[in-house]
Amino acid sequence: MADPWRASGKQDRANGVGPLVAADLLSRVSRSFYLSLRVLPAQVRPQISLAYLLARASDTVADTGAVARERRLELLRRMREGDFSSLAELAPGQALPAERLLLEKLDEAAAGLSKLEAADQDLVRGLLRTIVSGQIFDLEKFSGGRIAALAGDNELDRYAYLVAGCVGEFWTKMCALHLPRWPRGDQEEMVRLGVRFGKGLQLINILRDLASDLRIGRCYLPVSEPERFLDASQYPVLRPVYERWLGEATEHLEAGWRYALMIPRSLWRVRLACIWPNWIGLETLAALRRSNPLDPAQRVKISRSKVYLILARSLFYGVRG
Repeated sequence: MADPWRASGKQDRANGVGPLVAADLLSRVSRSFYLSLRVLPAQVRPQISLAYLLARASDTVADTGAVARERRLELLRRMREGDFSSLAELAPGQALPAERLLLEKLDEAAAGLSKLEAADQDLVRGLLRTIVSGQIFDLEKFSGGRIAALAGDNELDRYAYLVAGCVGEFWTKMCALHLPRWPRGDQEEMVRLGVRFGKGLQLINILRDLASDLRIGRCYLPVSEPERFLDASQYPVLRPVYERWLGEATEHLEAGWRYALMIPRSLWRVRLACIWPNWIGLETLAALRRSNPLDPAQRVKISRSKVYLILARSLFYGVRG
């Protein structure tokens, strides 16, 4: 069977994205999300892939230790306004070759963005503004020194929207713009479910990375005295809060499942692109329930064999379910 990614190269170039979205770079920087990008229809793959790479670049800027926090904030504020011109200066300081290459090629991505159709540009730029706003909030909230925690449920919910929930909204609007068979009966409901889906995936990241985040001064769960949870034996104290957010993440993924089933079977590529992270997320939540999330030695990771099993099982629901 021909590789659908390679077959769409002409379409990618026509949309102005160019070789930056080549599968080799995307597979190195996007980890599991690469699977969803790869299977998308050619009408939306270039735009969504470009948006992903720009957001991934901003994430690299936010997390890099190559420059001081104030410089990172300055660069992120420029990115939020659409200025990518200074980011290449960070490339030599990146330990990961893929992130270094991404920053080196960012001017090419910016050029690709300017060649998209106006409506696509608006969606990509709007998404990037929202995500970068979340990353700026992150850097300002966790400024170093003592471990800080988010102030309450609303702050965590807002943060989850800024860095991930907005992706579900973007995805829905981009598909509605370019896919004639996209369901149009209740776009507001699809946007709402898409936002919840994205929030759920972000909550999984937060719940999975709790121990490592605490060790760099960050606690995304709204708790008092977060420094006490550096001690893994304190998990019984945290458990009620942690399990409540496990439940919240599960409910968001259930909304994501409803989102996937609203997509018609004829758009099986988009269905699969939604089903894969949903099922991998549910497997991750099940594993988190069996672990001590405060113990950095117990960090949950879904095995490659289990991912392959999920891919195989999902074909029924993508095409026939």
